[in-house]
Amino acid sequence: MKVVVIDYGMSNLGSISNALVECGCDNVVVATDPKELLTATHIILPGVGSFTDGMNNLKVLGWQDPLRKSVIEDKIPLLGICLGMQLLASKGTEGGNTAGLNFIEGTVERFVATKEQEKIPHVGWNEVYSLDNHPLFSDIPKGTDFYFVHSYHFVPSNKKNIMSTTPYCGKFVSGVSSDNIFGTQFHPEKSQRPGFQILKNFLNL
Repeated sequence: MKVVVIDYGMSNLGSISNALVECGCDNVVVATDPKELLTATHIILPGVGSFTDGMNNLKVLGWQDPLRKSVIEDKIPLLGICLGMQLLASKGTEGGNTAGLNFIEGTVERFVATKEQEKIPHVGWNEVYSLDNHPLFSDIPKGTDFYFVHSYHFVPSNKKNIMSTTPYCGKFVSGVSSDNIFGTQFHPEKSQRPGFQILKNFLNL
């Protein structure tokens, strides 16, 4: 097994790398060279920040085309986390429309509060309800709390790509999936035991 964590300048990579090691992975590569994808068995796209900056960094640093080959053509499992999940979408609306990776059709939109007490950004622990006994949520009860930090959320074009939802600003999609592609809006690496179970489940795919 070789897990490649993509370093495109948009994340604290230490926490996700340490979490993967604790989950039993003895070959974690934090990669600045897209060639590392050629021998990857699993790929993680983390990220914190704006959609526009994230896509620009992926393009400038040469990740976009190799990532598409590995994930879409070679079917290597990919997990996008937080901004990394959002970049899987067709486009983001932060600061104007920006084309995404388009791995899962949909749009990333800013939260609109539905109650006075709902603050944006959405920060802290909140419940996650998985759908259809998804394997990424194996051994994780519905309604388990995970840790979030975000102002935007993924709106998939097709409901079949919804992996989980969370009650906030009405209800938003907190996880997406399509074949070998997965995304969590929450941070598994910051979500203690349930988050580590998510990572273990991903590594077992």
